[in-house]
Formats: sequence, structure tokens, C-alpha cells
Amino acid sequence: MQAILVTGGAGFIGANFIPYFLESFPQYEIINLDKLTYAGNLDNLKECAAHPHYHFVQGDICDAILLEKLFLQHDIRGVFHFAAESHVDNSIAGPWPFVKTNIEGTFRLLEAARKHWMNGPGEVKPGYENARFHHISTDEVYGSLGETGYFLETTAYAPNSPYSASKASSDFLVRAYHHTYGMNVTTSNCSNNYGPKQHDEKLIPTIIRKALTGQPIPIYGDGKNVRDWLYVLDHCKGIVRVWQQGRAGETYNIGGRNERNNLQIVDTICTLLDQLRPAWNGKSYKSLVTFVKDRAGHDRRYAIDATKLETELGWHAEESFETGMKKTVQWYLENRHV
Repeated sequence: MQAILVTGGAGFIGANFIPYFLESFPQYEIINLDKLTYAGNLDNLKECAAHPHYHFVQGDICDAILLEKLFLQHDIRGVFHFAAESHVDNSIAGPWPFVKTNIEGTFRLLEAARKHWMNGPGEVKPGYENARFHHISTDEVYGSLGETGYFLETTAYAPNSPYSASKASSDFLVRAYHHTYGMNVTTSNCSNNYGPKQHDEKLIPTIIRKALTGQPIPIYGDGKNVRDWLYVLDHCKGIVRVWQQGRAGETYNIGGRNERNNLQIVDTICTLLDQLRPAWNGKSYKSLVTFVKDRAGHDRRYAIDATKLETELGWHAEESFETGMKKTVQWYLENRHV
């Protein structure tokens, strides 16, 4: 049985990925390394806690000694690198944790994997030919789009926030370890994820929470900022497809082909809540929408072209925005007591 290291597995995407991977690939054991910052929550992994192939380790990806110990102790043969500081507003208020975790942490992980899997540049240790490091990144590294066009894997990087700049830097480190050392790496850049277990600070959980508690629902600026939305389980399946079948050194964009602006997001959620849990006063939750001052440096539009992943590896998003959002709202109604 081969051991896989998942970093940041108690976060939103990681906590959806681990149960899916354990169920789908019983021949692997998972080591979940998570620092358990405010964004990590072990309650999100309650269904995995007693699984014989799952092991949790609390620790920091910047801890080189801990990483070396884990690679040796478990003979790690694969890495899924989710761990990151990811909230743009927080990166504007305090960028240092983003630089440390996203850049230094990725470097420490790459070094640990390189030392465990390789004897030198271009020289893989016998038995480690299939060991692979998969790096999960974001479409925000590409910057902002106008009203038309899409991000391709060949789009020039143009990050506009400390968060996206730190993720861009981590992407370049992963690329460098392939081109310099010949290390087996892949990278995926995803669009905005949504679904169960997302942290309350993010847009969709905030809309749901504010609506159900009768508070103003804050929308930045004019609400016309556009994002491509990807259901989290579709993202997890795309990551596995890249890790299993993607070409070494390549980047694959993972997108849902679901462009929506923030006004459309809040309209969809409020309509679902009006149907599933009507407000006590008989009003639509849409009446709570409030416009607030726009975020500094707020990118206007992101949209991913996932053609490369679809044509090369046969992945396609299974959830439409409507089906995915209904599942998401139902999950929050059943699992978040507000």
C-alpha cells in the first residue's frame, strides 16, 4: 500500500478530496498534514477519522524537519498540495502569512519530495519513477479579464493581489523543480470552488448565513464582478485525473464553465432559500442585499478554458451551476445551525 501526503486536508477542498479519494482508491493510505489554522476544521473529516487508511498529522508545511520525518516514516510516493492561505481580503490586510505559507511552504514540500525521490538532477531513485507531486493553484494568477476571452494554460501571469502573487510564485517553484531537477510534477489552476464544507468567510457561505440570520447580505461594488464557478467534487475528480494521467511538468486548467456575477449568485441562493426555508416575515431574502465599498484591486472577471483537460484526459464537470448550488444550499441547511 502506497502512502500519499495531502497538505491542508482539513480545509474546504481538501476535506472534500480526502473522503472521495479514500472511497475511490482503497489501495492508498492518506497522510493528512494540516496546521489547523482558522480555516482548517477536523469536523469536516469526521467520516474519515476511524478509516484504517487515514492518518492525521498536525503540523506546518514550513517545518522541514517534520516533512523529512513524514516522507521517511511513511515512504511518501505522492503529494497533493492543497495547503495555502487563500482569502484575498486577508492578504490585503496582512500579506506576510501568504508569502510564508504559499511560497516558503511550497518550497519546503518540493525539497522534501526531491530529496526522498531523487538522487540528483534528472536521476530518480529506483522504485520512485511514478512518484508525483501535484500542486493545486488558482485562476487568480492570470489576473483579470475583460468582458470576453478566457484563461488558457498559456496565458501570461499577471497577479493583482498579495494572495495571487504568492500563488503565482509557488507555481513557478513547482515548474522550476521539473525543468531543473526533472522532478515529476503537475499543476492545476482552478476557478472559484463552491460546495459543502466551505469556510464561513467565503462569498457563498456568507450569503447563506446572512440570509438565514436576517442580516444585510454584503455585495462588493456594483455586484457585476464575474467568476467561473466549479463544484468542489468536480474539482477533486479533475485533480485525480491530472495526477493519474497528466503529462509531467504540465499545467491543466480546471473550470466549471459556469460564469456568474455576484448579483446572479445571490439571486440564485436567495431563490433557493425562499423555496427551501422561507423567511419568517414572508419576504424574499433578496430584500437583504446591501452594496458595500468595493475591495481594493478587485479583479473584474475570471473565466477558465478547460479544453486541455477535457480533450487530453477526458474530464468534464458533472454538476451544472443549478444542480451544484442546490446541493450546496441543502448541505448548509442540514449541517450549519444558524
